[in-house]
Amino acid sequence: MQLADKVALVTGAASGIGLEAALLFAREGAKVVAVDVSEKGQATAERIRAAGGQAHFVQADVSKAADAERMIAEAERAFGRLDILFNNAGISHAEDDDAIHTSEAVWDLTFAVNVKGVFLGCKYGIPALRRAGGGVVINTASFVAFLGAATPQLAYTASKGAVLSMTRELAVIHARENIRVNALCPGPLQTELLMKYLDTPEKRQRRLVHIPMGRFGQASEIAQAALFLASPASSFMTGAALLVDGGITAAYVTPE
Repeated sequence: MQLADKVALVTGAASGIGLEAALLFAREGAKVVAVDVSEKGQATAERIRAAGGQAHFVQADVSKAADAERMIAEAERAFGRLDILFNNAGISHAEDDDAIHTSEAVWDLTFAVNVKGVFLGCKYGIPALRRAGGGVVINTASFVAFLGAATPQLAYTASKGAVLSMTRELAVIHARENIRVNALCPGPLQTELLMKYLDTPEKRQRRLVHIPMGRFGQASEIAQAALFLASPASSFMTGAALLVDGGITAAYVTPE
């Protein structure tokens, strides 16, 4: 078990990458604090307990300082420490488009969750990692931090670039404290977050032509990469961006 005796907090744990990571971390021996703004996150904790693992659910909005502080406090109260902080929660809006059409409200909300949420997680989580003698932070960025999206989504793309920059800075600041900070950068996934844009076969094929592997990734595959970053297997990695993208950022593909 790669995470035996570790305590891991995962935000956005009700669905997608967060759900798969929470379940996988638990299978690998971690005590999991499943955090989500939705009550559906409770089902994640229940699934872990039903499988014989240990889990605690916290309903929290990561964009609010009081909630972020509370989720860390509840992790330490429930399990005595915090070793792994997976700042995974994120949003994207279908109305999000280019600079002309993106509304100010969507821009502000996207940055509140995707960027401020990571900042607040680290603001309150890193002191907990210090109290534990060190640990790991994983921040979910995206391949769009490196490559413009085929489907315009300006606020989301900009927010993920900010997450990547913040990750690098935090890694340098805390490198001598036995705290590693890395960014996980998924490619296009077959999750609700992306499929709400690609809601027709034609739209999906337009995206697939860019992916050398010819398919969308699965949330469970990204969870495996998160496990690598959370585990001792990545002990000499910090400030890195781990791209798990089916080759999309390596490709020069002409759309049909």
